[in-house]
Amino acid sequence: MACRDFFGGTIEKREIMRTDTGKTFRLEDYRPTDYSISRTHLKFRLDPNATIVKSRLTMLRRAGIAQDAPLTLAGEDLKLVSVAIDGAKLGDNAYRADSDSLTIHDLPDGEFVLEIETEISPSANKALSGLYLAEGIYCTQCEAEGFRRMTYFYDRPDVLSVYSVRIEAMQKAAPILLANGNSIASGKLANGWHFAEWHDPHPKPSYLFALVGADLGMIGDAFVTMSGRKVDLRIYVEHGKERMADYAMDSLKRSMRWDETRFGREYDLDIFMIVAVSSFNMGAMENKGLNVFNDKYVLADPETATDADYAGIEAVIAHEYFHNWTGNRITCRDWFQLCLKEGLTVYRDHEFSADQRSRAVKRIAEVRGLKANQFPEDQGPLAHPARPRKYREINNFYTSTVYEKGSEIVRMFATVLGKALFRKGMDLYFERHDGGAVTIEDFVKCFEDVSGQDLSQLEQWYHQAGTPNLTVNAAYDRPSRRLTLEVEQSCKATPGESRKKLLHIPLAYALFGPDGSQISPSAISGVMAQDGILHLRKKHHRIVFEGIKARPVPSLLRGFSAPVTVSFEQRTEDQLFLARHETDLVSRWQALNDVATIALIEATKSRRGNGNPAFHSDLVTAFGEIAQDERLEPAFRALALTLPQEGDIAREIGSNVDPDAIHEARLALQQKIGATFASVFAGLLSTLADGGPFSPDAAPAGRRALRNAVLDYLAAAAGSADLPLAHYNQASNMTDRIAALTILTHRFGSSAQALSALADFEHRFELTPLAMDKWFAVQATAPGEGALKTVVSLQTHRAFSFDNPNRLRALIGAFSTGNPTGFNRKDGAGYLLLAETVLRVDRQNPQTASRLLTAMRSWRSLETMRKTKAREALSKIAQDKSLSTDVRDIVERTLG
Repeated sequence: MACRDFFGGTIEKREIMRTDTGKTFRLEDYRPTDYSISRTHLKFRLDPNATIVKSRLTMLRRAGIAQDAPLTLAGEDLKLVSVAIDGAKLGDNAYRADSDSLTIHDLPDGEFVLEIETEISPSANKALSGLYLAEGIYCTQCEAEGFRRMTYFYDRPDVLSVYSVRIEAMQKAAPILLANGNSIASGKLANGWHFAEWHDPHPKPSYLFALVGADLGMIGDAFVTMSGRKVDLRIYVEHGKERMADYAMDSLKRSMRWDETRFGREYDLDIFMIVAVSSFNMGAMENKGLNVFNDKYVLADPETATDADYAGIEAVIAHEYFHNWTGNRITCRDWFQLCLKEGLTVYRDHEFSADQRSRAVKRIAEVRGLKANQFPEDQGPLAHPARPRKYREINNFYTSTVYEKGSEIVRMFATVLGKALFRKGMDLYFERHDGGAVTIEDFVKCFEDVSGQDLSQLEQWYHQAGTPNLTVNAAYDRPSRRLTLEVEQSCKATPGESRKKLLHIPLAYALFGPDGSQISPSAISGVMAQDGILHLRKKHHRIVFEGIKARPVPSLLRGFSAPVTVSFEQRTEDQLFLARHETDLVSRWQALNDVATIALIEATKSRRGNGNPAFHSDLVTAFGEIAQDERLEPAFRALALTLPQEGDIAREIGSNVDPDAIHEARLALQQKIGATFASVFAGLLSTLADGGPFSPDAAPAGRRALRNAVLDYLAAAAGSADLPLAHYNQASNMTDRIAALTILTHRFGSSAQALSALADFEHRFELTPLAMDKWFAVQATAPGEGALKTVVSLQTHRAFSFDNPNRLRALIGAFSTGNPTGFNRKDGAGYLLLAETVLRVDRQNPQTASRLLTAMRSWRSLETMRKTKAREALSKIAQDKSLSTDVRDIVERTLG
C-alpha cells in the first residue's frame, strides 16, 4: 500500500511530470514519453553525507518523435556530477541542468546509453522520500515520485525498465545490502567496503525501485509454489526483534497460498523479502520482491501488540504481497489510475482477511471504516473521484476514496457479475495486461468482454465524486398483497462537480415476515432483480413486490452492497425487529446502529437545550439481548455493543455540530445500558476471562473484544476506576492492558488509579517504541479540554520526536482525528496547535504535514464559534509563503 511525464505545452514540459511547482496536472493531457528506457543499471556508493549514484540508461527515441526532440528528465534536490552519452562525456553546453531537471539536446538516432552521476545526502533527507538514512538504516521510498531524488529519470509509472543494481557500502555500517529481484553477486572490496548486485528480470516503473543497506537481524523460511518452485522468504528486523516477526512470516505464507487458490497468481522471483523500519511515511511499500514496511505492520508479540495489531499485520502483509500482480506485474499508466492498483488490491486483502477470520465481522469493520473516513471525505472540500481528473500534488491523493471506495467499486463489479464471471474477468485482466501500464478503462473492458454486458454506468463510479443517497418510501397494500418501494437516487454537488450522472447501484435486499422468516415475492416489477439484488439505474424506480401475504419488514443494502446512504423512515420497531431477526449479520448490526444513531442525535439536541436525554427502553433492551445471545460469535457481539462513534453522529447531524453535546449524549446512553445490564455484563466479564496461552486467532480475539466491551459499560455505569484498574493489573496481554488503560485515562483521567496505570505502562514499555505509541495515543484521545495541555506537555517527552512519523501520528494525529471534544475546543486552541505542528513539520516532511492537516476537512460542519476559530487556524497556515505544494494544496482546497 503504498500505501500510494506527460502534459501539454512544449516538449520539455510534456515529458517531465513535476508536482512541486503548484501546477495543476490533468488526465486529458496525458502523452507517452518521447523516449523509452529498456534497461536501467544503477550503482550506489553509500555514504551518509555524500552518496554517489551512477545510472546507465539504455534509451531509444519512440517512433514518430521528431529527431530534434530534446530529452527532459525529472530530478529533485540533486547535485549533478557528470553526464555522458555512449561513453562520451558531455560538455556544459550540451545540456541544461538544475536541481530539479536535466534537459539534453542533439541525441543519437538509434539506441543510445545515457550515463548520469549525481551526489545526494541521505542523512539530510528528512522528507523520508528517495534514499534516506534514519535509525542507522539506508532506505528508499520511491512512490510516488521519490526516485527523482536519487538521479534524473523519467519518474512516472508508464516507463517500464529492467533494473540491475550494484550497491557498495562499508561492511561494518551496512552488512546487509538489498535491492529488487534476485541476488546475482556479492563480495568484499578494499578498505572495509563490500558490494552486492541484484537483477530484476521483470520490467517495472521507477516507483517500485527499492534499496536497503543496514545491520539487521533476519528470520527465514521457504514457500513452494503451485508449480513446484521453491521461494526463499526473508524478513529483516532490528537485532533482538526476530521472534516478533513470526506472525508476519506466517501471514506472508498464507497470503501466497491464498492468492494461488483464489486468483491463480503465483509468485515469480526466487526470493521475497520484507524489511521493517521505524521511520517511514506510509504503512508499507510493495517494491518488487523487496517490500519495505513500517515496523508497526511486522513486529508483534502478546506483550506489546493488540489483537487489532495482529489483524493489521495480517492484512497489510497480504496487501503488499498481492500488489505483486495488481500493481507490479500490471501497473498504472499514470497516477490518475492510482485506484486501479490500490482499490483493487484493498478488495483482495479484504477478501483474504474475510477468509482468514469472520467474514461478517470483517465486513462490518470495513463499513465502519468507510463511513468514518471516506464518507466525510466525499462530503467535504477534499472530495474527489476515485479516479481524479486533476491534481496539484499526487501525494495528497493516497486517500480513503482511492483505497476504500476504490475497493467498494471493485466489490460492486463482483456483485453485479457474480463469482464466476468476476473471476473470469480477473483472469483475462492478468492475461491481457501482464507487463503493462494500464487504465481503468482497460480493467473494465475485461469484464465487459467476458460478460457481454455494457458496464459503463457501473464504471461511472470511478469518475464521479460524492456519496449517493437513496431515498426510499414503502407502502404495503394488504388486499392486493403488494409491497411498493419508491426509490430515488441523488448525489450532492462536490468541488468541481455540480451536476451528477446516474449510477448503477446494486441494492441487496430481503423481506421478513412477522415471524422473522424471509419472504419470497411471487413477482417483482419496475426494476431488474436477480439473486437478491435490485439493480438501480434510473433516477426513480417504482418497485412492486407481488404475493406478500402480511406486512413485511424490508431490509435494504444488505451486506452494504454499495457505498451509499439510505434515507428510509422506517419504524423504530421495524429496525429493532431487524436487529433481532436479520440473518445477514452486517444488516443486523446496521439496524441496531441506525436506531442508536437516531436516539443519540435526539439526545444531543436535548443536551444542547440543557435537557436530560431519555432513551427508549426497547433500544436499551436490544443491546442487552445481543450481549447475551450465545448463538452469535463474541466478535460480532462486541461490534454490536459498540455505540456509534462521536464522529459518526456528527456526520449524520451534518451542520452546527457541537462535539461536547454529542459526547455527553453518548456517555449517557452508555451509562444507561451499563446500569440496566450490570449483572449480565459482570457475568460476561467473568466467563470470558482468558484461559491458557495467548492466541491471536479470531475466536480468542473475539472473546477479548467482548470482554473489554462490557468492561467499558460497567466502568461507565459504576463511575469507579477500581474495576478497570484490576483489569489492568491482571492483564496478561496488550489487548487487555491497553483496553483497561484507555478506560482509566478516558473516564478517570485525574484519578490516582489512572495516573498509576499510566506510569506503570511507561515504565514497562519505555524501550518499546510501538507500545509507547499506544501510550501517547491513549492520552491524546482522552476527552475534554484538558487533553490539549497533556498533548503540549508530551511534546517535550524524551520519547517524542517531530522527525518520526509514527510518533507524530500517535500524538498529534490521534489528538486531531480521535478526540472530538479535546481538539474542537471552543477557544480554537486545538486548531492552533495543529496549525503550528503542520507548519513545523512541513519544513522537512511535507507528506506527513499534509496528511495531518486533513483532520480539518469537516470544519465547515461545526457550530459558528468553532467554525470561526478553525478558519483562523487554516488561514494562518495559508498565509505562510514557504509552504510545500503538499500542504498548500490541502489548505487551499480545505478553505475552498
